[in-house]
Amino acid sequence: MATRSDTAASPVKGGAAPGRRPDGSPLSKEEKRRAKLSRRWQRDARWSPYTFVAPFFLLFAAFGLFPLIYTGWASLHQVELTAPTDMNWVGLKNYTRIFDDDFFWNAAQNTLTIGLISTVPQLMMAMGIAHILNYKLRASTFYRVAMLAPYATSIAAATLVFVLLYGRDYGMINWALDFVGIDPIGWQDDKWPGQFAVSSIVIWRWTGYNALIYLAAMQAIPQDLYESAALDGASRWKQFLHVTLPSLRPTILFTVVVSTIGASQLFGEPLLFDPNKGASGGAEHQFQTLGLYLYEQGWVNQHLGRASAIAWTMFAILIVIGIINHVISRRLRASS
Repeated sequence: MATRSDTAASPVKGGAAPGRRPDGSPLSKEEKRRAKLSRRWQRDARWSPYTFVAPFFLLFAAFGLFPLIYTGWASLHQVELTAPTDMNWVGLKNYTRIFDDDFFWNAAQNTLTIGLISTVPQLMMAMGIAHILNYKLRASTFYRVAMLAPYATSIAAATLVFVLLYGRDYGMINWALDFVGIDPIGWQDDKWPGQFAVSSIVIWRWTGYNALIYLAAMQAIPQDLYESAALDGASRWKQFLHVTLPSLRPTILFTVVVSTIGASQLFGEPLLFDPNKGASGGAEHQFQTLGLYLYEQGWVNQHLGRASAIAWTMFAILIVIGIINHVISRRLRASS
């Protein structure tokens, strides 16, 4: 079947006048129509791709690039939420001020500890669940869908349920601890219990999501490797250690980086876990993260310039994480 490009005539080249053949004779109506279609098709083939991708770049420029640049500019000024258009140039004062703030370092430390407490058990559990689901099980599709149920649950709904579970006087967890002779714990009042409780919410929400990522990577491993290991007398545990884990190194690195980025941006869980529903992260800032600290400075204390500096500091941390990921990935590829 002839296509549009097949039937359309090539554009007239050379020094002939438009609408004429190279020998100077006029074109027929059919030849003019084909030449017009050919020029239209060339313009369509050249500019259509830009038209298709233009909406993304327009939205990115409006809601991604412009806020990023504006936030960087605002971080160099003293700006208040009550008068966002009144900017007073202060240079790097906002950055030096937050670095001298003990609450910033407290939030950074809380972000680090909550990230470690939530990421390490989460990824280990996800690896174990994926290893189990990798075997032939009945209703395997149901289990895989069930793994995504916590991820699909609203952060607010999940956190409120955990608030009820960790209640000091009425929570089910303290009731179970009292049943075995352990005194009730103030999960929302003390530092380490509060951070553990917030981390448990993160673990519950993201373990199934990472398990499915590991499962997809496991199913891409050639079965010949397992068959060769079985012929050499390797048990399933040794196959997991010497076949599965080395093959999953890029995937494990990816999940570690993504979980680290997610932990650095933790906001909803500690905000809703606070009994006062404030941005302080507890009465003594015991589980205030960098995300909460940014929100407190910008929308509670109304210091937009300082909040912008915190946002760019968090952005710099993410860039450092990305560079570390790139270096480790290159070394892994070189070693393999």
